[in-house]
Amino acid sequence: METGTALRLHFTLNTHILNRISKPKTSSFTLSSSSSPSTVYSFRSPKPKRDFLADWVSQNDDVVRPLPIYVGTASLFAVLFNRAISGIAPVADAGSSQSRADLLTLGLAVTNILAGLVWLSIKPKSITVVNPQGVECKKLCTDLPDVALTELLWAWESLSDVTCCRSLVIVYESSCVLQFGFAAESSAGNGEAVSVDTDKLMQGSVFQGVMKSGTQSYLANLSLYPGKSELPFLPSNTQAVILQPLGDNGIAIIGGDTIRGFTTSDQAWITFIGEKLDSTLAKYVKQQTLT
Repeated sequence: METGTALRLHFTLNTHILNRISKPKTSSFTLSSSSSPSTVYSFRSPKPKRDFLADWVSQNDDVVRPLPIYVGTASLFAVLFNRAISGIAPVADAGSSQSRADLLTLGLAVTNILAGLVWLSIKPKSITVVNPQGVECKKLCTDLPDVALTELLWAWESLSDVTCCRSLVIVYESSCVLQFGFAAESSAGNGEAVSVDTDKLMQGSVFQGVMKSGTQSYLANLSLYPGKSELPFLPSNTQAVILQPLGDNGIAIIGGDTIRGFTTSDQAWITFIGEKLDSTLAKYVKQQTLT
């Protein structure tokens, strides 16, 4: 009886997984390995919500910056016009509640105008999206079971769709289990991507610092950090990098195409993805010989 129940449960779970994988409007990847034939996996990746107000403000910067000046000027003229037609003496009288209200309103109007002038005086440096200088790379250890492969591909698809991520490298248990996106081209100039030297990476100060702290490290402008030399497998013009520890056993290296392109919500979301990947890989990586 228990055996039959277990078989039915196993069949139901497998059917549910296959139905989810075979749903339309999904992304497909071809996974290749020397020890297994090519396999195609499909999956649907969730997308975090965007802050539409923040996006609108960033896209209409020229309108938002002088807005306090318009509001302050309109308030100033409104107070003067109201005082002119209300029949109140033009000289402010401290004993009059109307005069006190007008003075307060004038102060707020002038504050708005000054704030607008400050906003206009600040000229932020223009940040543009760059095209990664490298070759496309899709390396994945297919010795892992299907559930782990699907999880890794889900992580790549999610990050590349909704963030500025253009490169993703995952190292776990001293082995590189995934290298997707753009990578630096090898010195041979044959169009091959530079492979991740896990031993050298793990001996570097960048990796050691992240693993010691156990928290995410965000290099918002990679060109300013000397640790950039420890990441030779990333495109030379990678703008920003997030180093996300995967428990005590691995790290996810996420390269972006925009300076300060990862938002606060992106960073928090990547932390949760790291915890999920660690939970999954911890079950299977130790049981596999990675190549």
